[in-house]
Amino acid sequence: MDMKKVINIAVPTSAIVAVVFSVVAFSKTNAATSPEQTPAPTVTALPAGQPVDLTYAAEKSLPSVVYIVNKINSKTQTVEYSDPFEDFFSDPFGGFFGRGQGNGGSRRRQIQTQPRKAAGSGVIISEDGYIVTNNHVVDGADELTVTLNDNKEYSARIIGADATTDLALIKIDGKQLPAIQIANSDNVKVGEWVLAVGNPMGLNNTVTAGIVSAKARSMNTGGVTSMIQTDAAINSGNSGGALVNTRGELIGINAMIYSQTGTNIGYGFAIPTTIMNKVVADIKQYGHVQRAMIGIKGSDVNVYVDNEKEKGNTVDLGTMEGIYVAEVVEDGAAAEAGLQKGDVITHIDGQKIKSFGELQNVIAQKRPGDKITISYLRDKKKKEMTLTLKNEQGNTKVVKNADIDVLGGQFRALSNQQKEQLNVSYGLEVLKVNGGKLKEAGVPKGFIIQRINDKSVKSIEDLQDIVKEASTSKEPVLYIQGIYPTGKKGYFAVPLQND
Repeated sequence: MDMKKVINIAVPTSAIVAVVFSVVAFSKTNAATSPEQTPAPTVTALPAGQPVDLTYAAEKSLPSVVYIVNKINSKTQTVEYSDPFEDFFSDPFGGFFGRGQGNGGSRRRQIQTQPRKAAGSGVIISEDGYIVTNNHVVDGADELTVTLNDNKEYSARIIGADATTDLALIKIDGKQLPAIQIANSDNVKVGEWVLAVGNPMGLNNTVTAGIVSAKARSMNTGGVTSMIQTDAAINSGNSGGALVNTRGELIGINAMIYSQTGTNIGYGFAIPTTIMNKVVADIKQYGHVQRAMIGIKGSDVNVYVDNEKEKGNTVDLGTMEGIYVAEVVEDGAAAEAGLQKGDVITHIDGQKIKSFGELQNVIAQKRPGDKITISYLRDKKKKEMTLTLKNEQGNTKVVKNADIDVLGGQFRALSNQQKEQLNVSYGLEVLKVNGGKLKEAGVPKGFIIQRINDKSVKSIEDLQDIVKEASTSKEPVLYIQGIYPTGKKGYFAVPLQND
């Protein structure tokens, strides 16, 4: 049965909304395995049909799973609102004679947002305090509190986070912490018993059991498309928790559920440790995930063949497994190596590839500049090529988050007096241009930056976030909109990459 016909809501486990991440939300009123770790004992396989003892796995993994509280403080925000009658009653002829403020009744006021809390789980991966969790568990945090299984509390800081894989690395100051043993998720088998360990619905230190229902499951969430599927109960608050095997070893980070209700109905998904290890290593070494791109668009062969049959076309690709290449991205790694539309990828580095989920799992472990060998069919004839993977910007360089220092300027949020004089509600004034990217682009001292890449710039924090995001995007350019002190509008394009 087609799962899409049964289930239509992806639920990554953080406040229950149409797409729900496994974090429990509250209102105000309401890595690599450590070499010092002791290897788990060998577990002898039981004859088919015999019960499985999961107590060892629970005892082994529970101390390594933590409870995370994300606190978002109250903030003052300036919002615009319209009152079309206010100008009329204060000066009914103002508009006719050219008087009035000329803003169509637009007004500004300050509002105070309510403080919020959200809770999730995390997994200790090293004795010195590194913890892996989901990005959505820690996103936007002003304060992070981590509570261990023994109820000890720590303040945590974010080392790095990646929205695409929905993973984050945080750190607490501790020693000899109970780090989990990490297994290779590639060795996991469909049907083997697993435990989901976390803090669902505020019920701390909870363990649920199930089996691995599928591997390399493709998810249409725009992020990781190679997930471990399990029927172990995963609910709100489980996000960032551990999926472990019967030896208590970590095989995945629990991330989402498929549900029409926001609660578990037997479809849970975890990010494999093969992807987690790569993300953690990149964050530690580069501060940003080095994402390799093969440069193709396509679908699973069986999906392509079925679609063609529905159109009345007969297709024989020589196989019903693999990846049908529907498009080769211009200037990408595949195009440079000579892959063509209509080719069918069957193996990468000798590993059989049956689906896009398996392809994504392999590529997610690579970095730009890495070489891979692709086996493929062209007109049903076997061929092989070696290609060099590229990054999102089309080269093999290390991609790093840029800081606003690269702009070579000094900035200050507009004062209330400046806002009134210029009839604007927000912006950043360029106080000084020392050099750097602003000088190269011709942005002058005194210019008021209001929007960059279609995002409002109300604070230096906004500017920092936009620069970081743009620096690692496919098009590392800042498209700046603003006004001069005279009120004249101005536009600049500021490339962040050096030629």
